[in-house]
Amino acid sequence: MIVEDQTGTVAFLSDPATYGKIAPVDTMETHISRIFLAGDRVFKMKRAVKLPYVDFSTADRRLEACRREVAFNAATAPELYIGVRAVTRGEDGRLALDGGGELVDAVVEMKRFDQESLFDRMALSGRLTPDLMSETARMIVHVHRAAPVVRAGGGAANVAAVLDINESAFAGSRTFRADEIAPLSRVFRQALERHAALLDRREAAGKVRRCHGDLHLRNIVLVDGTPRLFDCIEFNDAIATIDTLYDLAFLLMDLWHRGFEAYANRVVNRYLDEADDEDGFPLLPFFMAMRAAVRAHVTATRIDEGSDPDGRLAAEARSYFDLAARLLRPCPNRLVAIGGLSGTGKTTVAEALAPLVGTPPGARIVESDRVRKAMHGVPAETRLPPKAYTPETSERVYSEMAWRTGLILSEDGTVVADAVFDRRADRDRIAAIAAARSVPFRGIWLEADPALLWERVRDRRGGPSDATVDVLSRQLARKAVCDDWETVDASGEAAAIAAALAGEVG
Repeated sequence: MIVEDQTGTVAFLSDPATYGKIAPVDTMETHISRIFLAGDRVFKMKRAVKLPYVDFSTADRRLEACRREVAFNAATAPELYIGVRAVTRGEDGRLALDGGGELVDAVVEMKRFDQESLFDRMALSGRLTPDLMSETARMIVHVHRAAPVVRAGGGAANVAAVLDINESAFAGSRTFRADEIAPLSRVFRQALERHAALLDRREAAGKVRRCHGDLHLRNIVLVDGTPRLFDCIEFNDAIATIDTLYDLAFLLMDLWHRGFEAYANRVVNRYLDEADDEDGFPLLPFFMAMRAAVRAHVTATRIDEGSDPDGRLAAEARSYFDLAARLLRPCPNRLVAIGGLSGTGKTTVAEALAPLVGTPPGARIVESDRVRKAMHGVPAETRLPPKAYTPETSERVYSEMAWRTGLILSEDGTVVADAVFDRRADRDRIAAIAAARSVPFRGIWLEADPALLWERVRDRRGGPSDATVDVLSRQLARKAVCDDWETVDASGEAAAIAAALAGEVG
């Protein structure tokens, strides 16, 4: 509901003379903001609205909201946020920025950036890359670590409040029928009941924090080659006080909805590698479904408030609604273990397979190289000395892999385990983890001509593996035999191998 006429302020901020400019001022609108682009600056004004989740009904409230926006977002995108400017009316009735007289409004001043640097634009033009998504995941981990822990009731209660809002919004929408809303709401509540204990444990462990709250592709921008989060939820602490994985789930859902399943899987795996948050992984399909449902009813609200002559908004709302339903469908979990000597492409196949198995966002990859680096407290790309590869250390690595795999399988998550697995004892141990939980298991042994392996290891650049041609030579000299797992020719393309395995695994 609009509670105040801002026509004069809009005209003032739309005038190039306000900023000492000659070129026209470009404008943009959202449901709660107006944005004015003047030269190399952006001025963002809160619309004078009063809604169930936001109150910008007075100039003082809008000024405070602007201050909060700068305070929160300057922590994640300091290059973009400059400060707050007051719009004032002097005794002569004229408006000014930071003048004397009555406060009329307020704006956030930002540095202008190329809209093509927004991640949603980069997705459309095919400019997102695996490395960029990995860097984005690490950036989000750092943001979440710095976010303050909030004790605001149990984790399950927080989620129930979101479901309450969704159900109320759907009930007031004309886009979806009652006979399709009721079943979806029922499945959401059943999922909440299943996950309630885990949600409460995570809240007790400090996983509910004051997060970004609106973490989708359009709110990530590339600044000087570095991904930055901006435009967080500043106007409602309750909306942004959430489980850190629910915050992440918005980005995962957005990527999945746009058809970037591999990137969604990569983001969650790199995030969990850094965050050490394995227990929450099985919650992600539920959290992604909640995010899809929110986007469905928000889009439907835009239809109810305006018009949709070409049906584009209706189709978009429907696509989110259907995605929420798909994400809530049960999918049997399983364990796939991929072994082989260095150069067989285990990691590449695992990364190609993971988005294709399990419920979105796909399988958790438990990779020996990354586990080893984490145990030594170094980034995955850091090369470790030979003493990090003693038999005793490797035994610890395989034990840790088994523990992590068991934790995820116990909560109905799917795992792809990636290691050399050239010792029968290591293969038996990982298979036993699945058997103990009555989870389907499949062991894959990748094999290729030694000359090809040598060439691949020699030419490899980057990544977590420390294997050299000398390491490969020692592996070959051991003449490992794997007759208990299925042998797969690793000389082909990883994507084709993964697609074939996914079709067989189910």
